[in-house]
Amino acid sequence: MPAVKAKQAVKCKIKKGDEVILIAGKDKGKRGKVKQVKRLADGRVKLLVDGVNMVKKHVKPNPNTGEQGGVQSREAFLDVSNVKAYNATANKGDRIGYRVLEDGKKVRYYKSTGDVVSSDV
Repeated sequence: MPAVKAKQAVKCKIKKGDEVILIAGKDKGKRGKVKQVKRLADGRVKLLVDGVNMVKKHVKPNPNTGEQGGVQSREAFLDVSNVKAYNATANKGDRIGYRVLEDGKKVRYYKSTGDVVSSDV
């Protein structure tokens, strides 16, 4: 009987507020800010990006909250593997690494240019 591998959590260096660019899927090439990061029980990571991966949702009316029914357009979650952090200086998607500065502060930086990610500053 073969040994079953334990699921390992995905490392996610993208955080809420980062600007990302899609590298796969129907919205490939679009950019947006991360609104929410969701870590699932099986170790996967999903992102909610502003204005990207729009889906139609049929909503029933709720008279208690005053919500109207109909078809709403809203963002759906994306897998973290389909996005890259957007580096504005290089004008492209980039990988992120960690670095400890001389004063002992740990920061994220873009691998291609070495610039510190602006949302940390």
